Amino acid sequence: MLVLITIALFLVPAIIIQPFKLQTPGALKLAMAVRHHAPWMTLVTMGLALGLAVGLWRRVSVWKRIPLVLGLIVACAAAVMARIDYFEWMFHPVTVAGFESAAAVKLDPSQMVMAVRFGNDAHAYPIRAMAYHHVLNDMVGGVPITVTY
Repeated sequence: MLVLITIALFLVPAIIIQPFKLQTPGALKLAMAVRHHAPWMTLVTMGLALGLAVGLWRRVSVWKRIPLVLGLIVACAAAVMARIDYFEWMFHPVTVAGFESAAAVKLDPSQMVMAVRFGNDAHAYPIRAMAYHHVLNDMVGGVPITVTY
C-alpha cells in the first residue's frame, strides 16, 4: 500500500495535467496540491516502506523478498520523479518562434488564434500550439512580449 501511495503521489499530477486533455478547475487544484506536497510525502512513504521491508526481511522466504525489493525500487523511482519538473518534458518549451506569412499558413478556418499587434508588426499564435507549449517569448514590433495560454 505504501508503494502504491508513493507512485500515486507522482502519477496523479502527471495524469491530470496532460497536453490536449480537458482539465477542470477542481482537478487542477488537486494536481497542484499533490505536486506541491509530493516531495516530502514521498520521503515519508518511502521511509515507512523501507522500515516495513527491513522488518519483514528475515520473516519472509527468499522468493518473497523479490517483491519487497521491486516495490522499493519502483517507490524510490516515483519519489525521485516527484522532485523532477516532468512538466517540462510534457510541455516542450519553444526556444525560438517560427512564423509563416498569413498566405502560407494552412490552418483550419475554425482554428482559433491569439493575435498581437504593435505598429505594423503583427503575430498570430494558434491556440492549439499554445495549449501545448503554454508560454512563448517573442518580439513584436521590437517589443519583447510573453505570450501565454
